[in-house]
Amino acid sequence: MSYPYGGGGGYPAPGGGYPGQTPGYPGGYPQPGGSPYGQPTVGMPTPESASAAAYGAPGGGLPYGTAPPGGAPGNLGFGGVPAGPGYPQAGGGYQQPNMGGYGAPGYNPPNTGYNPPAAGYNPPAAGYNPPAAGYGQPYPGAATGYQQAGYNQPGAPPSTSTPGYPQQGYNQAGASAPGYGQPSAPGYGQPSAPGYGQPSAPGYGQPSAPAYAPGGMSYASNVVPGTNVTALGVGGAHTGYKVREDPTLRPAANFNAENDAKILRKAMKGFGTDEKAIIDVLAYRTNAQRIQIKNMYKTCFGKDLVADLKSELGGHFEDAIIALTMTESEYDAYELKRAMRGIGTDEDAMIEILCSRNNRQIQEINAAYQRMYRTRLEQDIVNDTSGHFKRLMVSMSTGNRMENQAVDMNKANADAQSLYQAGEKRWGTDESAFNAILASQSYEQLRAVFDAYGRISGRQIEQALKGEMSGNLEIGMVAIVKCVRSKPAYFAEKLYKSMKGAGTDDRTLIRIIVTRAEVDMVQIKQEFQRLYNQPLEQFIRGDTSGDYRRTLLALVTGSYNY
Repeated sequence: MSYPYGGGGGYPAPGGGYPGQTPGYPGGYPQPGGSPYGQPTVGMPTPESASAAAYGAPGGGLPYGTAPPGGAPGNLGFGGVPAGPGYPQAGGGYQQPNMGGYGAPGYNPPNTGYNPPAAGYNPPAAGYNPPAAGYGQPYPGAATGYQQAGYNQPGAPPSTSTPGYPQQGYNQAGASAPGYGQPSAPGYGQPSAPGYGQPSAPGYGQPSAPAYAPGGMSYASNVVPGTNVTALGVGGAHTGYKVREDPTLRPAANFNAENDAKILRKAMKGFGTDEKAIIDVLAYRTNAQRIQIKNMYKTCFGKDLVADLKSELGGHFEDAIIALTMTESEYDAYELKRAMRGIGTDEDAMIEILCSRNNRQIQEINAAYQRMYRTRLEQDIVNDTSGHFKRLMVSMSTGNRMENQAVDMNKANADAQSLYQAGEKRWGTDESAFNAILASQSYEQLRAVFDAYGRISGRQIEQALKGEMSGNLEIGMVAIVKCVRSKPAYFAEKLYKSMKGAGTDDRTLIRIIVTRAEVDMVQIKQEFQRLYNQPLEQFIRGDTSGDYRRTLLALVTGSYNY
């Protein structure tokens, strides 16, 4: 990019001088007897001469000569530049030279002259907004490139909140040192940091996170209406997709654990049971509130709430209520133990829990499992599973995914190529290559890998997994991909399969509703409606009954009108 005022040279000479100066002159001013533009040089400007030059008054004392009549909008302190293309024209107009990437070549406001009010510098609202913090040219097409430090978007009104405009060091009348008469640091003529010339982090070169399209598929379809996807990090920093969680079950107002414990005791004392009272307490309190109630029940009455509930209830209603009395990690540990107890294994439950929980949750599950069953979760997995499925479940049970990993597109392309070589490109399948990548990388990094895989293979990663694997290993790998794409959509599909056709998978139905009611049940319901054109509540009403149905609907709707 050529230097905007004068001959070539591009950036300033070493030591802070302008082009044509002796290097190292303090403050960037020319040496006596010389001027960067061939003009006679005068001494250091006084505040009066600087003010006069800034407002276009004749006779300014700056080393660059005096401003022409009418001044040059946005050119404070640079009056008297030789006439010619891109410099002051007859009638007071001003045509700025093309600065390399800033709008159309040349700036041509109407030749009406520049008459700022006397009270200060107020550039026209639609006029030329001088760049701040260095004459860095904008990053073309970057979604977040404008309005960053060091650049005011063309046509936008001046913003005092933008760093450097018009702040200390800028050529504003009355501005204080440092840097009087030259743009403020850092980096005259350099782009403003960070990340200049790089695509913005959220979309790996795409406009924004929701529009990220893995393999040509619109990722926006995986971000349900009402979610708030926020991209964290700029340039090489950590990039995270934080989806706002929208639960149906929220903390009860005016909560009183003692009163709730008394209601439950009354509901179970004597002959008969008041099931509605039990539902009205336990199905409308958060997990943390229910644990307080359970502890207060034992404190007040010297009895165990869970034991009393089991003696009074039965069937799937009992299963749902008992699930509500455990902490989140205890319930997941309980379900994992149930999945591996006795003859046969409920691999589907293991996959759902281990492939959808984050590191913190997995580590809490491990601790709860050890405390409840006096054995390690990993050891039971090893004893109850085999082959590559065992390896996948052990990997997921470590809770060691690189969740804070920054997105690295070079690594994503390399990993996608490795997956392609390990599957479709060869005879047979290297399952360990898929395990290593899918079990370790962050969700954000995996989205980039899936996108790269689609470009290399021409197929979605899900299709490749189904073609290369089978059985529980395939189900587990695909579950990870679905959770990476959209957890609400994954759980909506699981709920649908638990209720469709003859019979109901009540364990799965209870587990998902109990564990997701405080997390993302609103999004799950939206995804269910989108995928199956029916409300989730309608499906539940048609597939369950009695107090069991009322409990599930209370958790799904958060309303007493069930």
